[in-house]
Amino acid sequence: MAGNVLTHTDLEDSLPLVARGKVRDLYEVDDESLLFVTTDRISAYDVVMVRGIPNKGALLSLITVHWFEVLSAAIPSLRTHFITLDLPEQIPVKVRPQYQNRSMQVRKLEVFKIEAIVRGYITGSAWSSYQKDGTVCGIHIQPGLKESQAFPQGPIYTPSTKADLGDHDENIHPDKAKEIIGATYAERIEELALSLYKHAAAYAYERGIIIADTKFEFGLDKKTDDVVLIDEVLTPDSSRFWPVDLYKIGESPPSFDKQHLRDWLTSQGLKGKEGVEMSDEVIAKTENMYREAFGRLTGREWSETLAEKAI
Repeated sequence: MAGNVLTHTDLEDSLPLVARGKVRDLYEVDDESLLFVTTDRISAYDVVMVRGIPNKGALLSLITVHWFEVLSAAIPSLRTHFITLDLPEQIPVKVRPQYQNRSMQVRKLEVFKIEAIVRGYITGSAWSSYQKDGTVCGIHIQPGLKESQAFPQGPIYTPSTKADLGDHDENIHPDKAKEIIGATYAERIEELALSLYKHAAAYAYERGIIIADTKFEFGLDKKTDDVVLIDEVLTPDSSRFWPVDLYKIGESPPSFDKQHLRDWLTSQGLKGKEGVEMSDEVIAKTENMYREAFGRLTGREWSETLAEKAI
């Protein structure tokens, strides 16, 4: 750990490591729960950058918990995997400050092997695909749309495969998702993902943010057969956030997410390459964009939140 940047976790053998992802490291707490530790690592185009973003892990965890509260109030039947932000008692006292606020205890579930992507506006890879053949992930879209325009029929569901670390996610048609996880669960996930997006989009718009698209992940509670919302939710890592006041149809708006990093990688010829070190300017701008998103969505200043939650 350097300064306020944590890119590698080490719980001093207090909990067994289950897996390391692009951003999160998972540890087993007991037979029924896990500890999700969100590091300050950042990835783009499925590649993890060498340097991290200061305090990014804590910001993502706290904004996810905020969304769990907002969405659970909007959809009373919603179930999430979240248990608490408190650290397990097994973690040594001397390392606890590093992991407080960036860690969540969550329930163990069977994870569905798809990512539930919902798009409200045509942008990014969806726009590129539409320009080529008038489709998005194999779904035919009416002609004549402009870049960044809202889909006239409302948000669309465009799942992707859930790739292992080092592999690339693949956008798929919803019918393919049915083949992967079964039609019953695929349909339930699609319905829930669209409902979550609509509630979140309305909430965010009132606070000056357009959620252009986002990614949800779900798990299965085998005891109850419930589809459960898991992982990070509606963060700048998993979503494309645009400022309402700067949005214009036909243009690619500035964003409160990692689009600046993607643009920098593309401009430097580094898209998809391993071992990339972000410049100080890219790190600073990305950090500021994430903080702005946190402030607008939660109504709290990031610096004040950190001070309140310091231990």
